[in-house]
Amino acid sequence: MRKRRPSNCRRSWLFLGGADVDALIAAADSGADVLIHELEDFTAPDQRPAARAIAPTVLAAWKERGIIAGVRVNPLADCGGEDLTAVMTGTPDVIMLPKVGEPAHVAELDHAILSAERAAGIDSGSTELVPNIELARGLIRTHDICKASPRVSAALVASEDMATDLGAERGRDGEELKYVRARFHVECVAAGVVSIDVPYTWTDNEGVEQEARHARRLGYKAKSAVDPRHAAVINCVFTPSEDEVEEARRIIEYFETAQAQGYGRAELDGSLIETPIYRNAQQLLDRFEALTAY
Repeated sequence: MRKRRPSNCRRSWLFLGGADVDALIAAADSGADVLIHELEDFTAPDQRPAARAIAPTVLAAWKERGIIAGVRVNPLADCGGEDLTAVMTGTPDVIMLPKVGEPAHVAELDHAILSAERAAGIDSGSTELVPNIELARGLIRTHDICKASPRVSAALVASEDMATDLGAERGRDGEELKYVRARFHVECVAAGVVSIDVPYTWTDNEGVEQEARHARRLGYKAKSAVDPRHAAVINCVFTPSEDEVEEARRIIEYFETAQAQGYGRAELDGSLIETPIYRNAQQLLDRFEALTAY
């Protein structure tokens, strides 16, 4: 039986559009933890019928490689219903919905997915839902959006659409989106779902690494991408290094030794180790062990 990578271990989410079945299947070589067949902006309207038709084949090939297979459908008010009818026969792991601005959008999709699951003979409730927050009105309601359905396992915040909605000037340093990214992560943590950071929309590896490292410092465990070459960079950033693992083990050892001696905290290399730092080190080790299982 296929073992599905859990949501907190999905580091890289790669969007892929179009109706080129060979190119889509070959994207499995990127190393991304999640591949998303993108039927909205990345697929021209005249290509969507062909893209829908090949989706089950593509999803099956991705799952055969052990990859989480997703589809981003169009808004239901547009042609999202047609997308769902076509792709659900391929039993996607994840359905992503763009331009989510309110909890009702999630509830509506949940109902539509349930109907599609029943029609396709899929176990009810097995399809995860990942709302995409791309507008300011969605950002300020992220918590409620994420709590609108038990299917919601993660949520993603956009870069280009969000910047456009805000009237922000885009730059490689991403300064204009730093508040958006920080707030979004806080809202997702409060809702108990995984936060997926914005896609880096330039082609250089240095920039995506820098942006991913900033996201990790904020607390993110996942980042989206639109360039297959960026998946490996993202995976590297969001995987604890050997040095980080060793440091976490030292922190745990020093703190537990101090506790056994009756002290509430320990000192290591000039830093005071208190309970939150100890717990953070434990979480890093837990994440490292979880990632090594896949």
